[in-house]
Amino acid sequence: MRVTQGMLAGNSLSNISNSYNSLGKLQDQLATGKKITKPSDDPVVAMKGMYYRSNLTQIEQYKRNLSEGYLWLESSESAIEQANQGLQRVRELTLQGQNGTLSQEDKKAISVEIDQIIQDLGNTANTKVAGKYLFNGTDVANPPITSTNPMTVAPYGTNNYKIEVSEGVFMDVSVNPNNVFSQKLFDTVTNIKDALDNGTDLNALLQDLDDVMNTMSAERSELGARYNRLDMVSNRLGSQEISATQILSDNENVNMEETISKLIMQEAVHNAALATGARVIQPTLLDFLR
Repeated sequence: MRVTQGMLAGNSLSNISNSYNSLGKLQDQLATGKKITKPSDDPVVAMKGMYYRSNLTQIEQYKRNLSEGYLWLESSESAIEQANQGLQRVRELTLQGQNGTLSQEDKKAISVEIDQIIQDLGNTANTKVAGKYLFNGTDVANPPITSTNPMTVAPYGTNNYKIEVSEGVFMDVSVNPNNVFSQKLFDTVTNIKDALDNGTDLNALLQDLDDVMNTMSAERSELGARYNRLDMVSNRLGSQEISATQILSDNENVNMEETISKLIMQEAVHNAALATGARVIQPTLLDFLR
């Protein structure tokens, strides 16, 4: 094939243009810190980036779910503690009411205090967090206490409130109302109040109260176990987030030292191409006829 001066000049200009493109790409990478600025630069990197970013978004959502779970468990713990203190006070007053030296007026005074505790227990049972009732399972829109005179607890099924902590994995963050603010609890405390008003025996009711308190304590222990599990899930998600962030960075971010070295090398190549092009393009037929 016959090589002409025009072909040499054209090839030289084409190579110089490609060199400019390479320089521009390296400069863009240094300016943005990213390997690509648009998907067409490297479709594989772009597709992997979409997948890794989607995975990171999922982890962030699960962490937000965990925040709700922590709020739910901590609020439940606080409410149960308040209820337990109320029941402890009822027990003290019940033992005091068994004292044979008390007059009926004294017992009625104790009854008045217990009535106030009953009202507080009802308010605690209807505790809400972020507009949701804590102690009514998945029926978070309706209060568990449907009537206050007498205290009436809504029927509770078997469904507890759950949050998604990973894909397809749900964790129960609610307590069983039947073990905390049950109808038996309110009936027992109300019967103690009535017994004090009427001057009847409290021994059997005291045993019922102990049973209610033991059941509540067992549920509280279960709540602590769920909190510990939530901590483990939180730690695992934290590790996953670090790994996902690192993978995304490795996929999209440039190695600055390596990119600077490539830029210096490309500048040297580009200058050499310009020098060579100047020698190829400059001579004309008149230069050879001199």
